[in-house]
Amino acid sequence: MKANIGISEENLKAVALELNKALADLMVLYTKTRNYHWNVEGPDFMELHKFYEEQYSQLEEAIDETAERIRTLGHYAQGRLADFLKQTSLVEQEYTNDERTQLSNLLEDHETIIRNLRRLVTEFADKYKDIGSSDFATELLRQHEKMAWMIRSYLNK
Repeated sequence: MKANIGISEENLKAVALELNKALADLMVLYTKTRNYHWNVEGPDFMELHKFYEEQYSQLEEAIDETAERIRTLGHYAQGRLADFLKQTSLVEQEYTNDERTQLSNLLEDHETIIRNLRRLVTEFADKYKDIGSSDFATELLRQHEKMAWMIRSYLNK
């Protein structure tokens, strides 16, 4: 059954497409963060191992919320790895166990997501008349800004 929530089907479809792209970014970032959790080495191993776990746990929750937002709009959330890799705006770098490289890669990804979400906040509200998704993107933006700030704090050592 289609959602009858005061937004045209065309706009719902466009918002769902953008949210699926955001979901792809979240999945790639989640996987990268989890990989770094497994493979970090160095003098800050235990601290970063725990830090990465906190970060990927937050990302896991954001992934679920994003997929549920897409479903709320009456569309399907993508769930295949091939789809995520086609739609992501993030880059998968070579494997590294160097903590500064890992942190820099994660920061770059969060900042890419932040810039995209900042665009979507306005686009969802103004272009697609979907205040709910705009509000959702705003909260997701705040979460990524905080996560990026925490990563930046490690890089200032």
